[in-house]
Amino acid sequence: MIVSLHVKNMALIDEVEIELGEGLNILTGETGAGKSILLGAVNIALGAGNFRDYVRGDADYALAELVFASKQKSVRRKLDEMEIPWEDGEIIISRKYRKGRSISKVNGETVPVSFVRELASYLIDIHGQHEHQSLLYPAKHLEILDEYAEKEIAPLKQECAARYHDYVSAARKLSKARSDEAGRAKEADFLRFELQEIESAGLHPGEDEDLEARYRVMSNGRRIMESLAEAGGLTGCQVNGGAADEIGHALRSLNAVRGFDGELDGFCRMLEDIEGMLGEFNHGLSGYMDGFAFDEQEMKRIEDRLDLLNRLKAKYGKTLDDVLGYRKEKEERLQILQNYEEYLQGLRTEYEKAGKNLLLTAREMSAIRKRYAAALADKIKEALIDLNFLEVQFEISFAPLDKPCENGIDAVCFQISTNPGMPLRPLGEVASGGELSRVMLAIRTVMAQQDEVDTLIFDEIDTGISGRTAQKVSEKMAVIAENRQVICITHLAQIAAMADSHFQIEKNPRDGKTFTTIRLLDKEQSITELARILGGAKITQAVLDNAREMKELAAKTKKYQC
Repeated sequence: MIVSLHVKNMALIDEVEIELGEGLNILTGETGAGKSILLGAVNIALGAGNFRDYVRGDADYALAELVFASKQKSVRRKLDEMEIPWEDGEIIISRKYRKGRSISKVNGETVPVSFVRELASYLIDIHGQHEHQSLLYPAKHLEILDEYAEKEIAPLKQECAARYHDYVSAARKLSKARSDEAGRAKEADFLRFELQEIESAGLHPGEDEDLEARYRVMSNGRRIMESLAEAGGLTGCQVNGGAADEIGHALRSLNAVRGFDGELDGFCRMLEDIEGMLGEFNHGLSGYMDGFAFDEQEMKRIEDRLDLLNRLKAKYGKTLDDVLGYRKEKEERLQILQNYEEYLQGLRTEYEKAGKNLLLTAREMSAIRKRYAAALADKIKEALIDLNFLEVQFEISFAPLDKPCENGIDAVCFQISTNPGMPLRPLGEVASGGELSRVMLAIRTVMAQQDEVDTLIFDEIDTGISGRTAQKVSEKMAVIAENRQVICITHLAQIAAMADSHFQIEKNPRDGKTFTTIRLLDKEQSITELARILGGAKITQAVLDNAREMKELAAKTKKYQC
């Protein structure tokens, strides 16, 4: 459940912090007082809204923060996945906006907004204003049914989506193969030309790197020999008087006196090592110089070979491995073209198999849906009767689609009859705005009974209803609130009277500006607010008495329901 809501610098709100209670939390206020801003702040904190629509122009930053209390294992798993600390079941979700950027945090840890949205789906269910209009579209009916059957149908939906992807891919490949049939001979001739060009080159992996290294040596031969000759002269490789002679002279000088002091042996041994290493160096250098030869014809051969390899790489790949890979790919393609009927038959078989697999999964999903649809329809009908649909009939009808899709093969439609003797017809054709609102409330009531979400928010669920129907809606709200937290924004006194916690939202001027405030009402203040809703501009004693009686009757109703 939501323990508290903290909002700062959003639209008409300077700063508001409220503590919400268990059961039914009611928010009331004049039109335009800022009720939608608070709901917008909740959506923003949960990653479902945009700060730019709400942030105050005179503020450096804006903040929306929610504190939840939850013991759900699913919430614990999501937090553990992100290695987010969780103590005493408390979850603090905040979103802060500054200088065009927003940052989302959960329990102080910065997280992607996508994670916040996913986590929120385990914590709260928001039924926004006008959401009931979505019931006009059969796609929403299928979504609701699948949500009800989620535990059993979810794995199949993933499988169906994957098989639909395979089916579409197979259909696309087969269609392309058929359309390419006319240009098959021309393509085969071109492939043979390319393959012949690559084959005739006689490529070897890594050949270009070896040739480039040899070419680099040969093209710099003069400079290499000059540097070697200079180094040999300095070390005494080919002339007297170099470093080798000097080291030999130094060693002889030390050997003449090494017997006078034992420490001189170390110096002598070092010079002996140096003389030995220099001798090895000069011997190796001399051998390299004797073996170094510049062959102009060999250099021309290497140069021509590199030109050929580079032309092939320019046409078929950046490296010789790429060129060889290209050859293999085109050999396979040519093989297909030369055995095209066999290839087409393979594609047809793949397409038919993918279609059968998709249809098999779709039919399995359909059977599950039909089984759950009967139970869901009965529960929705019961909930509708509680909401003053006294003679209602409700069914979920199925019709097969022409072709399976990623959601299966079912077209689902909610059908309703609200009057005796009238046939069942699609919900969108016969229900008024108020009836759609009640149907959505009935659906949410049923769905709430099977999921683990602790908090439900209803934004103006009272659209298009009044009188006895409004009373029935208020009683249904109270029933839902027995097992979970309900937050409801309403304009109806019948619903507001059921509040366990009643908050009033007001708009007041201050320092030449207008600000939205919210306060928790005590019993007498709640009665006064009910009188305002009932009486309009002038609140008489009769209206106050009516409001008080309404509050007392609501308390008795809740006590009776419990």
